[in-house]
Amino acid sequence: MHNTKNDSEKLLVLNKPKGYIVTRSDELGRKTVYNLLPDWVFDEQWMPIGRLDLESKGLLLFTKDGKIGNVLTKPGNCIKVYEIWVRGHVNDEHIKEALKGVESKHGLLKALSVERISFGGAKTKLKIIIDEGKNRHIRRLFGAMKDSKFGTPLKVLDLKRISIGSFKLNIEIGKWRYLTLEEEKTLLKKL
Repeated sequence: MHNTKNDSEKLLVLNKPKGYIVTRSDELGRKTVYNLLPDWVFDEQWMPIGRLDLESKGLLLFTKDGKIGNVLTKPGNCIKVYEIWVRGHVNDEHIKEALKGVESKHGLLKALSVERISFGGAKTKLKIIIDEGKNRHIRRLFGAMKDSKFGTPLKVLDLKRISIGSFKLNIEIGKWRYLTLEEEKTLLKKL
């Protein structure tokens, strides 16, 4: 797939499925996100901007431009939106706590916004907004809280990133494309 004149030369997006690791190579021989991309993405040193852990899925941007990578991952610069399923019943207290922040050995973990979307059995679907991304931030934030009924830690079962800044994920899982110049401009405009 070659650039058309409407394509960004600096940014491409992958809708990452579960089961792929965000790294250039894995000493354990696991599948990496580069297995889903054309060889030139690896060869030309396109780097992922931020991470999604093995079990997480959704929006992953790549760039060859280190400056863009830094700007988009710098805490406070750029909001990121996730849809997650949590095992347990997430109540208003949990939401307050997530907004206030939970101390962990990785520093204060908190969300800017938490919205309950639905319940299904013993699970809660949430929309979470954060503006930083410490390692496994959202999983650890909820893992630090207890289910009020069972006293067990809340557990994130499913995590999908749906947007970064102005850019919203809109391609099928496992697929990639260039951002358009328009999307690139809008995403980087405020930075």
